[in-house]
Amino acid sequence: MGFANMNKKLLGHSLGHALLAFAYIFCIALFFNLGLEKMFKSVPEFFAPIIMLLLLVLSATIMGVLVLGRPLLLYLDNQKKEALTMLFYTLGWLAAIFVVIVVSVLIVY
Repeated sequence: MGFANMNKKLLGHSLGHALLAFAYIFCIALFFNLGLEKMFKSVPEFFAPIIMLLLLVLSATIMGVLVLGRPLLLYLDNQKKEALTMLFYTLGWLAAIFVVIVVSVLIVY
């Protein structure tokens, strides 16, 4: 497989990973905005930090897999150039999504 074909494949995979990361972030934000206080109103205060830290660990793991998983596998398969390309493509897509959202929010509000 030529490098041009590999680049297109990596570009597609990185876009998919970035969109999945955005979808996960969107779902977590939606969860927080749907009245988190009402859901956990009767839960003792002791459990709030436990729940939040578990969510932090879960989120970090999911984001780590989505952003670093495939590049790490490529790197370990001795495809170092492709691994870095995939990582930077994914980061580029995430940056583009970030810019689109910030500009959209600034325009709307």
